Amino acid sequence: MNLAIFLILFPLVPAVLLLVTKNAFLQKWIVIISSVVIAIASIGLAIGHMHMGGEYSNFMSTWANSLIVVGDIVLALAFLYVCRKLPFKRYWIPLMVIIQYGLVVFYDLAGKIPETIHYLYVDSLSAIMALIIGIVGTLIAIYTVGYMKHYHKEHPEIPDRSRFFIAAIFLFFFAMFGIVFSNSLTWIYFFWEVTTLCSFIMIGYSQKPEAFTNSFRALWMLLLGGLAFALAIIYLANRCGTIDLQQILMMRKAIVLLPVLLLCFAGMNKAALYPFGNWLLGAMVAPTPSSALLHSSTMVKAGVYLVLRCAPVLQNTTAGMIVAIIGGLSFVAASAMAIAQNDAKRVLAYSTIANLGLIVLCAGIGTGFACWVAVLLIVFHAVAKALMFLCVGTVEQQTGSRLIEDMKGLISRMPLTTFAMLIGLSGMFLAPFGMLISKWAAIEALARSNPIFPPIVIFGGSLMLFFWTKWMGKLIALPGGKQPNQEKGIGIEWVALWGLSFLTILACACYPLIGTYWIVPLYGPNPMLYANVEISIIIMLALMLLPPVIFLIRWKNLVYVAPYLGGVNVPSNHQEFVGSLGAPRNWEFKNYYLEKFFGEKVLMNWTIVISTMLFVLMFFVG
Repeated sequence: MNLAIFLILFPLVPAVLLLVTKNAFLQKWIVIISSVVIAIASIGLAIGHMHMGGEYSNFMSTWANSLIVVGDIVLALAFLYVCRKLPFKRYWIPLMVIIQYGLVVFYDLAGKIPETIHYLYVDSLSAIMALIIGIVGTLIAIYTVGYMKHYHKEHPEIPDRSRFFIAAIFLFFFAMFGIVFSNSLTWIYFFWEVTTLCSFIMIGYSQKPEAFTNSFRALWMLLLGGLAFALAIIYLANRCGTIDLQQILMMRKAIVLLPVLLLCFAGMNKAALYPFGNWLLGAMVAPTPSSALLHSSTMVKAGVYLVLRCAPVLQNTTAGMIVAIIGGLSFVAASAMAIAQNDAKRVLAYSTIANLGLIVLCAGIGTGFACWVAVLLIVFHAVAKALMFLCVGTVEQQTGSRLIEDMKGLISRMPLTTFAMLIGLSGMFLAPFGMLISKWAAIEALARSNPIFPPIVIFGGSLMLFFWTKWMGKLIALPGGKQPNQEKGIGIEWVALWGLSFLTILACACYPLIGTYWIVPLYGPNPMLYANVEISIIIMLALMLLPPVIFLIRWKNLVYVAPYLGGVNVPSNHQEFVGSLGAPRNWEFKNYYLEKFFGEKVLMNWTIVISTMLFVLMFFVG
């Protein structure tokens, strides 16, 4: 438990140091040393909770609880301060701040919120989340040091406030560790809103009009979830006499179902499930490390973590079934809309929404097997998606584009980066990597509970297969001639790229260990842990990695041959050939995007309308 307290408080140290340190060299080493310390502490905590049940702590509860109340007041003032630039017609944003913080702070100061016996709680799920935050998150922080240096060279018109940006990342870690280790709902609420403030800062970093608009869109949408969270706290304080999360989960469902649904609303809102997905898509205007943090190890994972915590109450309820349907709708709709995207970051954003929808689908079902799958999805998605975002950010900086069409033959221009991207892509949809293992397990788990859900996973997974495959094909489609190497400007970013590549492979190879030592204590044994499963995975991984490794060894001696197109190739121009009628014809290699079937204009409005109706129905049946 001491490590949990350390992990909550320690990120504040580098956050403060970065705010007051202007020297770039010192900033770099503050980030590196702090990241290593956080990673080691996270690993130590996870090892200490192998095969263990939950552990409580009262951690200096009296004065610490008072600090949380003060923190709520400071957060409210901070939100009102950033809202000062808004036009009066958007008055509802500060109004939401006043209502939710007014309720929570008033109830707390008036003594109407009951004291929680145990303020902190650590179990295997907390340990897994701590590993994700402490390893994936810190690799992103290290990457940020090099990325922001290049970012401001490319965008000299943007004021260099990179130390504030990196400080916000460590404040993010403080908040995320607070969420996963806290047991008091008022504590979780405080840390929950800190992540909202940090995301607002990151999304609006460039201070351009688009960044301003998108940061406030994220703010009001996330404050809506915060309002639901605040209402859950007030309801539980009045009706149930407790805000102890573990105690609430053991109470009769009829008593706690409504506040639990409010918490699930907040969780699905934070996870950017529809109808709230647009705030996450708008976050793409931020620098790439922000996107990687929001989509992989921090922001959205807080949402699905809370829904997964509530799974025991949702199990075998109609409301839980609707939560699962909302997750399934987001999974299918986001997967479909990703097909029509050429912007690599938007593909990753839609994929994130889709995978979070699948996690919520499993949590809504609430069985041990389904929750097992949800935890695996969280782990595998965190490492592979963080890797993909950082690779895309690197490609954008080196080539000036993040369009998939411009990544044709990238493997000949940026072989090492492309190798890392291929690992990330494989991690998302190829056997034996974790996401495919998890989706297969999801089909089996959902088939045991309700036959309507497996087709959703199969159909959504097929859509994912389509957009991942065409992206991978673009990367490895060799051009007709040798290309100049574009990786010379990459520095410390390699630490994160290769670290996350290794983690993507390691998570897959070690998933039986993750399951045995951390997930089984939570949700019981699982048929995925069959005898000799490790040998099967290692053999498949070796076969998967053999072709790209051979390519890297031989890439300098490749023979470039123009494709045969049913005519006579023009040697001097690899984009032209002479057809059967003797006339020269141009050719180009492009993907299908099928905008008429899967475009945002076709699917977005329907998705928002249906998901909104489901959210309303969820509370009526609850």
